[in-house]
Order: sequence, then C-alpha cells, then structure tokens
Amino acid sequence: MAERSTLLIADLHLSPDRPDITQAFLHFLAGTARDADALYILGDLFEVWIGDDNPEPLLQQVATALHSLSATGVPLYFCHGNRDFLLKQRYAQKAGMQLLAPHTVVDLYGVPTLLMHGDSLCTLDLGYQKFRQWWDQPWWQWLILHTPLWYRQHLGRKARRVSASDKMAKSSSIMDVTPDEVPKVLMAHQVQHLIHGHTHRPAVHELQLPDGRPAWRYVLGDWYQQSAYLEVRPSGWQLHFAALPTLTES
Repeated sequence: MAERSTLLIADLHLSPDRPDITQAFLHFLAGTARDADALYILGDLFEVWIGDDNPEPLLQQVATALHSLSATGVPLYFCHGNRDFLLKQRYAQKAGMQLLAPHTVVDLYGVPTLLMHGDSLCTLDLGYQKFRQWWDQPWWQWLILHTPLWYRQHLGRKARRVSASDKMAKSSSIMDVTPDEVPKVLMAHQVQHLIHGHTHRPAVHELQLPDGRPAWRYVLGDWYQQSAYLEVRPSGWQLHFAALPTLTES
C-alpha cells in the first residue's frame, strides 16, 4: 500500500501566453494529484486575476479540472497570492476549492505547519509592501471589482507591465524574504515548520528560533521552466521537479 502524501504548489502564473504550463498543470491534476490526501495551492495560481466574472476560457478550463479532482475526494485548498488576491468564493466554489486565511496552520501528519504565500515576508521591498496595504483592504477590493470588466482587463495588463519593470529594477535581496522576519512569524504561530512560495527560489532552509529550537522553511518553486511541487509524507518531505511539455503546432 502506497504511503499517504499531501501536495503543495505555488506560482504557476497560468495565462493564455503559456499553454505549456497549463498542460503540465492539467496533467498534474489528472495524475499525481489524484493519489494525494490533499492539494494546497499557495497563491499565484494565475498570472493575473481581475475578477470571478472574467470570461477567459482558460479560467473555466482550470476550474473544471480542479473540480474534477475535488470530486474524486481530494480536498483542495487555496491561499491567495499577490497576483490572484481578487479571487473570491464564486470561483473557489466552481473549482471545488476551500479558501484559506493568509496565514494558516495545518497539521501535516503530526507536524504543525504554517502555510502562506510568502510575499508578506519580503519586508525590505518597501514599495511593494505599501501597495500591499492598499489591495489587502476589503473596501479597495470591493471598489475594484465593481468597475467595468474592460477597465479591470486594462488594469491587469498594466499590472503585468509594471511587475516586469519592477523585477528588472529591484535587487535580488530585496525581492527575497527578510531573514529576521521568518523566526518572528514562526514564533508568533508557535510552529517550527513553514511552507511558502512567492520568491521562486525553491529550497529547504534550516534555521534556529530565538528560544533555541530548530525550524525549517520550505520554499516552493515556480512553473516557468519546470513543474514543481512539495510532497509531504509521514516519512519525509521532498521537493519534486519535472520538465514542462514541449508543445507542437497543429
């Protein structure tokens, strides 16, 4: 009998511009994820999210695939990222997902673990954190979601351009997590294990908490060049990577 496992992913940045990532994700949902006890998506599943009313066919395709997995009995959980923070209950229900709080502690086979997207850990990126304070407000989100769809589509395109420009201008250290912030968050939630995405730097980091206890930070990988997921089993935790499919023109 196969050992039980829970899977965690983040930062797929699905968009019509990258059908190879979409195909890899659909294959993952129809294959590897079917045997999991649960699947956690820790943000930035989509490149940009302008509202649950967006008629983009890709969104329906992904929702159908997610709901199909959920229907097999695999629980799906979604934590908002900085690209899809406007994803609401309407789409979550369509996809068969349960929305998580920005900081959620779960029990992974006896190990209390903090799950989050990870952007709030990058405290040295002052410009981003200032913007984050705005979009994290319910009134601001309500206001944006009640503008016409065409206007939100315009804002989405603009946000992608600004994001690309910011990445070119900012140093690598600013866009990574602030080392001092990690133990603070772990201590605040009384855990020794943290899993997050956002930085696109998959790795396992061991650190020491202020009270002397060891702690571990697992960083999920993005799907730009390869698919990536963390597999948590009772016997151990492991990051997995696989090449994206090569698409051929029909």
